[in-house]
Amino acid sequence: MTDPLFRKDAYLREAQGRVIAHTAEGGVVLDASLFYPTGGGQPGDSGVLVWDGQHLPIATTVKGDKEQIVMVPAEPRALPPVGATVVQQLDWDRRHKHMRVHTALHLLSVTLPFGVTGGSISATHGRLDFDMADAPDNRDVIEQALNTFVDMDVVVSEDWVDQAVLDATPELVKTMSVQPPRGAGRVRLVRIGSGSDQIDLQPCGGTHVARTGEIGSLRLGKIEKKGRMNRRVYLHLDD
Repeated sequence: MTDPLFRKDAYLREAQGRVIAHTAEGGVVLDASLFYPTGGGQPGDSGVLVWDGQHLPIATTVKGDKEQIVMVPAEPRALPPVGATVVQQLDWDRRHKHMRVHTALHLLSVTLPFGVTGGSISATHGRLDFDMADAPDNRDVIEQALNTFVDMDVVVSEDWVDQAVLDATPELVKTMSVQPPRGAGRVRLVRIGSGSDQIDLQPCGGTHVARTGEIGSLRLGKIEKKGRMNRRVYLHLDD
C-alpha cells in the first residue's frame, strides 16, 4: 500500500518516495504519496517527479489496487525505475485552491442543511447537489452566512473515530449516495471550529485548509434544477 503523506500534512509541498511499481497503463506507484488521488469530488493532484537529473510531469493522481496511489504522467516519457528514489514536487497553487474550495463546500452544507447527493471541486469553484425541491430565495443571506464563517477564522481539524461511533451517529453523514471513507475500522472526521464555535463535523477524506480565514471571500454562483428533488448550487472563490 501507499502511505498517504497528504493526510498527515496537507501543507507538505515536496517529499521523497520510492518507486514500488508501474501500472500497465504507465502510471507510477510510490511507497509514500504527497499527491492526493481523485476522490470525494476532489481532483487528483498534479506536479513533477524528479530523479537522477530527469523529471516526469504528473497530470493527475488516482486510486489503484490494494490501497495503492497511482501517479499518471502528463505525457509518454521514461518512468523512474522500480526501486528508485524520487522527489515529489506538488503543484501547490492548484492543490491549495482545491483545499480552499473543499472547506468552503463544507460550510455550504451547513448554510443549506439538506442531504447532499453529489459534488465536485475545481481550482476556482465547487458545487454541491442538494436533495431539495425548491431553490432558496435568500441568496444574499446564504452568501453573507458563508463569509461570516470565513471571517470567524476558526480552526479546521480532524479526528479519527471507530466505525462504531459513526454507526451510532448516522446524522454526521450528509452525503446520501457515497459512503464516508473508512480504513481499518476507523473513520476520519473533519471538524470546523470547536466548542461553542463549532460550525461543522462530518466524515471526509479530502484535504482542507487549517483555518476558515484562509478560504478568502466567497461568492454564491448559479443554482440549477437537476431533478424534481435536486438543486445544484455553485460556490466560487472571489480571488
